[in-house]
Amino acid sequence: MSNTFGTHFRLTTFGESHGAAIGGVVDGCPAGIVIDRQLLSDDMARRHAGNAATSRREPDEVELLSGIYEETTLGTPIAFLIRNSQARSDDYDQLKELCRPGHADYTYLQRYGRRDHRGGGRASARETAARVAGGALAKMMLRSTGISIQAQVAESPSPADHDSSGGIITCTIDHLPAGIGDPIFDKLNARLAAAMMSIPSAIGFEMGAGFEAARMPGSQYRDAWNSDFTTRTNHCGGIQGGISNGMPVVFRTAFHPVVTIDQPTECIDANGNLKTIIPGGRHDQCHLPRTVVIVEAMAALTLADFMARTNP
Repeated sequence: MSNTFGTHFRLTTFGESHGAAIGGVVDGCPAGIVIDRQLLSDDMARRHAGNAATSRREPDEVELLSGIYEETTLGTPIAFLIRNSQARSDDYDQLKELCRPGHADYTYLQRYGRRDHRGGGRASARETAARVAGGALAKMMLRSTGISIQAQVAESPSPADHDSSGGIITCTIDHLPAGIGDPIFDKLNARLAAAMMSIPSAIGFEMGAGFEAARMPGSQYRDAWNSDFTTRTNHCGGIQGGISNGMPVVFRTAFHPVVTIDQPTECIDANGNLKTIIPGGRHDQCHLPRTVVIVEAMAALTLADFMARTNP
């Protein structure tokens, strides 16, 4: 199982939805970065946003265990822990022998020969709390260079009763200097796409004009220069040839609706027998508002990894 993101600024996460705790280790963070505990606390709180979010309300207090002295990074690994205190594993007992439609129950079973049915185990979005904590540390590093990241919900229908809805999140990265990204197979846009598609329920990604660019003539799509090397339009989304060009980096990520919903659901057991149940547990009706900060975190981790590289 791949649990590490990044090559120079690296985040390794651990833990399951209904285990004792989740957490992570950030390695490659330079020394001298001032720790902003308010930013960390605020981002963790944002992961609970939205009226249609799950009723599971973990305090998500991040315990910083190493790599920090006098509120400043040491350049050594930063370990952190987020304890689970609101787990209700019994809610998932009926799923021990059943695989839900659209979920990772079946695929995890095929890949590993066993699975943690309690809230989806590591396939649960609970895992993303560790990404948000690691992403907050990445934001602190990026802030020292003036780079800012802002995501927001661009489109999300209201979910019907006992159902769920997905949507689209837009993210803009400002003040990223030109020249960030490594062609041919490690392009900045490719790495951002991989980061976003690693988020639970991500189903699509596009940069700048995105799929609409396929419908444009070249004369309309190309971004004409200004004399200061900015461009008059930003159809490319701030990246050309896999390298940032100094314009805002703009991308959108689409998320499918949560598939475990409060209505009769036909599941399947290991012998191929179908059984209809109403799944227990606590689930989002619409997870888009709380996914915004996860998008920011993964963007921050991607950029921090590029910025930490010492070789062009």
